[in-house]
Amino acid sequence: MTGAVILAAGGSIRLGQPKQFLVYRGRSLIQRAVDAAAECSPVVVVAGREWERVQQELQAREVCVVQNAEWEHGIGSSIRAGVERALEIAPGVEALVILVCDQPFVTPEVVTALRVSREKGGKRGAACSYGGSLGVPAIFARSLFAELLSLRDDCGAKQIISKLGDDVGRVEFAAGAVDIDTGEDSEILNRSGQVGSVMDET
Repeated sequence: MTGAVILAAGGSIRLGQPKQFLVYRGRSLIQRAVDAAAECSPVVVVAGREWERVQQELQAREVCVVQNAEWEHGIGSSIRAGVERALEIAPGVEALVILVCDQPFVTPEVVTALRVSREKGGKRGAACSYGGSLGVPAIFARSLFAELLSLRDDCGAKQIISKLGDDVGRVEFAAGAVDIDTGEDSEILNRSGQVGSVMDET
């Protein structure tokens, strides 16, 4: 069984509005992230200040929304909160995919490719390759859960990925370089015709 932890607790300071609820092609970014993890179980969404609104946004989807009261401390605190809840729900889960809510081009196919890469390669993890490095979405075997739970507040999953060396699979995902952090990013996303012509959802 492969679960998913979706990080959606950030304050979107540079954007000036909660990025979780920006709409692209008929769905909010948080809905798109959850839909990308549709084949995973359990799916845990970690929210911060906007957790009640996140719950409302996802009420039609089978997910567990957990509030990270310490979200301002850093992404590591949200990863820990998500992994802890996933293990409470499914103690026997074999692997976890870590996703963020501001990569609009993540699809179920990307998540499946990560799972297949890890399992077929006999790796402890697999990560997406874009922008010259490896990053999320990424999948982590159970043997790495302790490291996820030990992350410092200011550290993300990339720290663990970088230490795996040859023990991490690689999934090419150039569109992973697109994330929504600023108002300019949001404007580009809204020009769906332009974005779609450059990198469609495949």
